[in-house]
Amino acid sequence: MQRRDFLKLSAGMAAAAAFTARANAQGAVKEIRVGYQKNGVLVISRQQAALEKHFAAQGIEVKWVEFSSGPPMMEAMNVGSVDYGAVGDSPPVFAQAAGAAIVYAAGQPITNGSGILVPKDSPIRTIAELKGKRVGFTKGSSAHNIVVQTLEKAGLTYADITPVYLTPPDAGPAFANGSIEAWAIWDPYFAIGETKQNGRILINSREVTKTNSFYIANRDFAKNHGAILQQIVDVTTATAKWAEQHRDEVAKSLAAVTGIPLDIQTIAANRSNFVVGPVTDDIVATQQGVADRFHKLGLIPKPIVIRDIVWRSTAT
Repeated sequence: MQRRDFLKLSAGMAAAAAFTARANAQGAVKEIRVGYQKNGVLVISRQQAALEKHFAAQGIEVKWVEFSSGPPMMEAMNVGSVDYGAVGDSPPVFAQAAGAAIVYAAGQPITNGSGILVPKDSPIRTIAELKGKRVGFTKGSSAHNIVVQTLEKAGLTYADITPVYLTPPDAGPAFANGSIEAWAIWDPYFAIGETKQNGRILINSREVTKTNSFYIANRDFAKNHGAILQQIVDVTTATAKWAEQHRDEVAKSLAAVTGIPLDIQTIAANRSNFVVGPVTDDIVATQQGVADRFHKLGLIPKPIVIRDIVWRSTAT
């Protein structure tokens, strides 16, 4: 056998071996672990058992893991405890800066359902009046980004407020009892604060900036099980399309899964955007702006390139 033919054969065998390894790796998936919060498309998917129904024929089970916010979900995903989940814009920025093993699998523009609340009887009427105030939010969450950009809008800096880092379940009581003077948060907690905890909307996030939510996957899961990840994204997308047309049913699903009252979830469902799609150039640019801003403020230790961890499906 000539050397050239041997090299061709070797290359072909290597490619075949690589294909077989990938196929075996995909076939080894027995369980998909999905991280979710108390809102959004994944809650609906869980209530409808959409992923379970889709993967039943493949012998793959679905395990649901609830998180109070995005940062702990990113930690779990980094160590491989979660394969796929939905978060706001800031958690993956902090995670990427820390070297987490994650990728962006899909995007979802957010048009409503988050912002900054103050008590109804608060003298705070403008963003500028947040200066010197205690503002509660979850560190590394989408609310963190809203705070930063809202302050910029008013010509203030991060140093002009006293940030109080609280998880949503802890921030609600702190807001209600006056321990914090403003609360940056997302639905359904945004609706709870507004209707049940005597809150008044100081500003909606859509008045400040474009924001996005994301469907994130563990990097190794995406690399080794790309076809399965694409199926997960496809089911998520289909669920989102259904949700856009069935908001009453969405509210009932959210209430059933989360235990949050129907009236609250109705508010959240009616003002939510559910459309899920690819991570477009526009979404990447917006997210890069978040990352650059956080680095400039010293909130992340190094600059990052968002596009470096955008997953591209090879499915045809």
